[in-house]
Amino acid sequence: MVMERPGLATGMVDPLDRERARLFALLGRLLSAPPDADLLARIRGVQGDATPFGRSLAGLAEAASRTDSTRVEREYFALFIGVGRGELLPYASYYLTGFLHERPLAELRATLATLGIARAEGVAEPEDHLGFCCEVMAGLLEGRFRGGEAGAFFIRHLAPWAGRCFADLEGAEAAGFYKAVGALGRTAIEIEQAAAALP
Repeated sequence: MVMERPGLATGMVDPLDRERARLFALLGRLLSAPPDADLLARIRGVQGDATPFGRSLAGLAEAASRTDSTRVEREYFALFIGVGRGELLPYASYYLTGFLHERPLAELRATLATLGIARAEGVAEPEDHLGFCCEVMAGLLEGRFRGGEAGAFFIRHLAPWAGRCFADLEGAEAAGFYKAVGALGRTAIEIEQAAAALP
């Protein structure tokens, strides 16, 4: 969904930031489109541990092992597209104001303009879609966007609403595989919020 300004150098990235970027890139990918058979197979091989984050990873791997690309495509449609609309509206404007295309979208677009980030051609979703925001967060963590700082982007554009959206996804009626995506995303946001609160 994200089209970045060309010619930006990645530079040296801290290993922890690289792993955080991979997590946000995965969340962005899963929120932007249903996983295909290849991605589901790779997710099935993910290992977890006894930490809350590790349990969320293990839950995602287990959920992937219980579905296939056809079922998860139907699930994605019910959750995010629907006949009239999907069960969830994963947009900052909706979560923060109750309406689409409101001030949070305008503020995000202003931030993206300073970073030289734009929607990819052919993408109809507004930029305050949670998948798009996760992709931007991943790019900031990897250092792909000049003049941006992941912590500031997180505090301004994800922290106020993304945790609630992921929790809603975790509890959505139509969710099977995506319950685990919601749990992983909620845990990731909680970890980022805890880190942001450190002195």
